[in-house]
Amino acid sequence: MIYFFYGDEEFNISNEIKKLKDKLDKNFIQMAYKEINNPKFPDLIAAVSSQPMMFGKMLVVIDCIKYFKSKSDDEGGFDDKELKQLEDALENHNENLDIVFRAYAEPDSKKKTSIDKRKKIFKILSKYNSQEFSQIPSYKTDELESWIKAQAKKHDLKIENDAVSLLLLQVGSNLRLLDSELEKLKVFVKDKPATKDVVKEICVNNDDLFAFVDYLSSGNTSKALSEYQKLLMTRHPLAILSVLHTMLHTKIQIKANSLHYSPDEIAKMINMHPYRVKLEMGKLKNISLKNLVKLKENLTVAEYKIKTGKSSLSPEREVEYALLQ
Repeated sequence: MIYFFYGDEEFNISNEIKKLKDKLDKNFIQMAYKEINNPKFPDLIAAVSSQPMMFGKMLVVIDCIKYFKSKSDDEGGFDDKELKQLEDALENHNENLDIVFRAYAEPDSKKKTSIDKRKKIFKILSKYNSQEFSQIPSYKTDELESWIKAQAKKHDLKIENDAVSLLLLQVGSNLRLLDSELEKLKVFVKDKPATKDVVKEICVNNDDLFAFVDYLSSGNTSKALSEYQKLLMTRHPLAILSVLHTMLHTKIQIKANSLHYSPDEIAKMINMHPYRVKLEMGKLKNISLKNLVKLKENLTVAEYKIKTGKSSLSPEREVEYALLQ
């Protein structure tokens, strides 16, 4: 069989591949399973034409996102002759060989590699068992909560409704992370229902970082520095900077759009939980957009100095200096 899984929800794509992999003979798994990353054309044809050995079924997963770039290039721009050769190879592949073409497009990547459905190779692969896996936007809370409940059932975990809502609010809409937290809850509560208090106690929580950023963006420097010192006990300055950039970027987007759009409209624009947007709008009411942008610029300079070795200060002090400017 030939499968074509594509989209921006990596967790669901991985789960489908796992189902296929679980059907392989465990005694020969190292020989029966292979992954290839965006192979050049000769290697692609060789992979598609693989001959399983005596141990039965073989599964080959071919990462192929580069084949779907909008512009043709050396990595994925196959000509018509090559595409015809690929088409023939797929039509005549060994019946004991399962092939999965996996095109995962990261939605948040700065160098986003989108899937161009106009490509001839897309039309070729779509003839087979093709399925698109799209992320559930953060603002679709009902759909995400339904997913959490269904996934909890798969883990044989009972979870109360208010615990589901808190888990989504606290962890976010990343399905892989949510699934990991559900596994953690199952181990912790065993056969008992997972409650709101249990979620608050043991699941991922960035409240310390949120408090730090809130103090920082509101100009409460003394409390921000105090929180920063606490964070340094468990995090490297560059890790703190990474989160800071993300959170400040979100605050800037919300602040910049708050005069013209409603919280629900902004939530859809930036793919964020509507309740979070409303909270942020309240916090940012008396905060200057200019100051938020200036703070982000200072932190960008600090990060550059740390990463390039151009800072005369320690990483901890470089970040602290950026906070004080």
